[in-house]
Formats: sequence, structure tokens, C-alpha cells
Amino acid sequence: MTGAEIMAVVGFGMAVFGTLFGIWKYLDGKLVAQRHDTERVASDLSAHKLHVAEAYVTKAGMQEQTSAIMRAIEGVGNRIDGLNERLDRLYENQPRRTTRG
Repeated sequence: MTGAEIMAVVGFGMAVFGTLFGIWKYLDGKLVAQRHDTERVASDLSAHKLHVAEAYVTKAGMQEQTSAIMRAIEGVGNRIDGLNERLDRLYENQPRRTTRG
């Protein structure tokens, strides 16, 4: 092999190596950018989970609140029933009016 042939082979090898290195760097840059986006979304998701845990009730808490509301509604219903009975007694015991003639 002559010096020119050796230089051609070395030059070709460097060109192939340079192309592969460039492709690797390009893909690595894309993967790093995607990793940063994923980490940002993960941190947003964890912040949202924390907000939901602080702001909203659990299933047991919701059942407790529902039962308290239902007891309050039953109490209002009982008062309304009692009011009807009181009105009935009021009209039953009205004094008779006498007319003068």
C-alpha cells in the first residue's frame, strides 16, 4: 500500500466515524431534551397530585359529609311535618263565631 492509499483509507474511516458520531450526538441531544420535558411534566404532575390531596376530600370524608347533610335534611323534614300538625291543631281548635241576629 502506498501512502496515498493509506491516507484514503484513514480519511474514509474518519468520515465514517465522524458521521456516526454526528448521528449519535444528534440523537443524544433529542433524548436529553425529551428527558427534560418528561421531568418537567412529572414535576407538574406531582404538584397537581399534592394540590388534589390538599384541596379535595377522600371517599370516607365524602361519605361522612353526605351523612351529615342527610341528617340535616331529615331534621328539616321533621320540622315541616311538625309544622303541619301544629297548623292542623290550630284550625281544629278555633273558637266558634257567633252571629248576632
